Amino acid sequence: MTREDTPTSRPRGGLAGKRQAILDGALTVFARDGYTRASIDAISAGAGVSTRTIYNHFTDKAQLFLAVIHESATRAADIQVAIIERHLRKVTDVEADLIEFGRDWATPRPDSAAHFALVRQINAEAGHIPQEAIDAWQETGPRRVRRELAGHMRQMADRGLLRIDDADRAALHLLLLISAELPAHQASPSAEELTETVAAGVHTFLHGHLR
Repeated sequence: MTREDTPTSRPRGGLAGKRQAILDGALTVFARDGYTRASIDAISAGAGVSTRTIYNHFTDKAQLFLAVIHESATRAADIQVAIIERHLRKVTDVEADLIEFGRDWATPRPDSAAHFALVRQINAEAGHIPQEAIDAWQETGPRRVRRELAGHMRQMADRGLLRIDDADRAALHLLLLISAELPAHQASPSAEELTETVAAGVHTFLHGHLR
């Protein structure tokens, strides 16, 4: 009897359940160890399936990593796009609404922690990761989110609320400004620190873009 057939470790839901267990286990391992150091054996242990089962679903580690980053980036982007929509769909007070958006955006979320740990690993070893995986992450995650935010920047400019020549660049600048001063080592900044950092970033952004 192989390990994936034992009652205590068998993923539920048939093939789809096993595939999801593999993706979840792989995300944990890749986020912890990075792409280069992650092993199929470690992923097998984390997912509760055999290495044979992993290779039945994915050709190799590169294909598995591509699937993991695509799914993880999609989930994280869905959350971020929802934040953008929630705060910027109807802007009535540019400064106040951007600060509220920034506070929500910069608040750490446990459900996205593994993804952003994975992003840090990607940035640390980009030269050793298949380019296809990096492109998939960028297109599914950061580029999609920036396009969404840029659309709202254009809407605010069209309404005469902001002065913007390049909405895509303005979106990138805003995201950088509202998070640049948050300490990387601190997982959960205080409410006061978060508000102060976001407000300073928004004020700097509006200095260059407010009509």
